[in-house]
Amino acid sequence: MAFHRFEDLESHHLNPHLSTAEGPVIEGRYLYFRLVHKRAGTGSELHYHPNELMAFPLRGSINCMVGRDRRIVPPGTFVHIPPFARHGFKATEAEDLHYLYIKDRTWTLIGAAADEGLPDEALSAVEVRREFEAGRYPGREKAPEQSKAILDGLGNCYYPMLDGLDAPASSGHTEHWVEGTYLGFGFVESVPGHASGEPKAAHELFVYLIAGLLDTEVGGESRQARPGDVVQVPKGEAYRFSVPAAAGNVRYAAVRSLASLEAYVDEHGAADNWRG
Repeated sequence: MAFHRFEDLESHHLNPHLSTAEGPVIEGRYLYFRLVHKRAGTGSELHYHPNELMAFPLRGSINCMVGRDRRIVPPGTFVHIPPFARHGFKATEAEDLHYLYIKDRTWTLIGAAADEGLPDEALSAVEVRREFEAGRYPGREKAPEQSKAILDGLGNCYYPMLDGLDAPASSGHTEHWVEGTYLGFGFVESVPGHASGEPKAAHELFVYLIAGLLDTEVGGESRQARPGDVVQVPKGEAYRFSVPAAAGNVRYAAVRSLASLEAYVDEHGAADNWRG
């Protein structure tokens, strides 16, 4: 299925031992694409995981820690969390937090506390829930010396894409991309009449429309995307995006798999036990 809306999908609370985050999951071949909600003043404990994480706030600000670098991150700023980087996201006290959350599928959606060793295989959401509801901490025995969490040498992980999601429109088509280990994140603003696409998508691609209208065609299926729509393009599929000539500017967030991720998953398979 090429087109989704998050409100039509089941919401999951996958890491109750670590985080208040809730939200649906769209599972691609190479990556997970989510919209996560955290209530004001709540969030996640410091933790880590082997897969790369990318986050882009849409409403509310993130009280964010990556490695040792803590910042308040508003909508319009992208956060990159490299594999194994220690991190924690909390909603500020001012309001609830909604953000795009993207992970590669070299590991599941279940993390480990920063002061724990990493299990040989990720726990499933079913295992975590069962242990949590029984009152037993589902993580491994506390062993900070066995933790693989990275605190230093991560570089600057914060990337302002624009001043805010209500900032004035650009005069032309613009794209800002950040490529990590396995994933690429892009913030795109496009003007009326602009078109793009590929006869065979070089990578798996997800697009979340933030503002405006976008005429989309994926594998022969067409739809005019509106704010809140998700467009999923499998690797190798034909797609075309165009901004209606009579419409205003379009803004969307995009994420794509990189060749490194595709090679890993094609050889080893994608992590798939998060449901249990």
